[in-house]
Amino acid sequence: MGRVTARRRVLRVSPSGRTSRADTLAAEEPLEVRVGGRALSVTMRTPGHDFDLAAGFLVSEGVVGATEEITGIAYCAGATSDGSNTYNVLDVRLAPGVALPEFSLDRNVYMSSSCGVCGKASLDAVRTEARWSVREDSLVLDPAVLSGLPDTLRAAQRVFDRTGGLHAAGLFTVDGELLCLREDVGRHNAVDKVVGWALRAGHLPLRSTILLVSGRASFELVQKAVMAGIPALAAVSAPSSLAADLAEDTGLTLIGFLRGDTMNVYTATHRLTSLTPVP
Repeated sequence: MGRVTARRRVLRVSPSGRTSRADTLAAEEPLEVRVGGRALSVTMRTPGHDFDLAAGFLVSEGVVGATEEITGIAYCAGATSDGSNTYNVLDVRLAPGVALPEFSLDRNVYMSSSCGVCGKASLDAVRTEARWSVREDSLVLDPAVLSGLPDTLRAAQRVFDRTGGLHAAGLFTVDGELLCLREDVGRHNAVDKVVGWALRAGHLPLRSTILLVSGRASFELVQKAVMAGIPALAAVSAPSSLAADLAEDTGLTLIGFLRGDTMNVYTATHRLTSLTPVP
């Protein structure tokens, strides 16, 4: 797995005794994202699919929304005093005419791997910057298909099998086909990697798709889904109140506690097929 994982010896304590053994950990390293040579953000992430991560982050920030708006992404050589390449600094080049993002200090340049709004000055700005509306998306959700998504996601988590320490985000069709899966120590990084993959492949907006995340559904994950044109976000755990508020405002279908054949549908419930009326 290279830099995606790291090995460390641990003391294993159990009722049968204590043993020394090797354990596999999920790697976590900083990634500095520059735009046009200027530092924009630093995030703690699991190395891998870094170009997707940077592109997805710029989609979430409302900077880009089409493949041709990015002309290049490259790791920065000479990032250390001895001139070597750490592969932890990359630069994004925007096409002529694409407005540069805000570089001011109040945008919270540092993001942890579990960050929230990631520098947005106001929640109202997040609600109004989306290029595409998800409210009118004609997506119809089958509960039977939704029930099978967590098992499909889990089966595809190769690094989680070795470490037990990564979040996952998966993009699915309405029929339950897995289009893209990304893993990372940060929930928002995993989603940005999926969105960045879609941007670089020319798939935005992601109409009639479902985004599934392996943890909880927080505000920033709803934000990222809306900014990518994804009409449905499902999570195996709970959403936050602010996530539900934003989903309601934008018309996104938000599903939580997706486990087995049960789920809680918090917003835009009209998209689910049903054989019996809801009381």
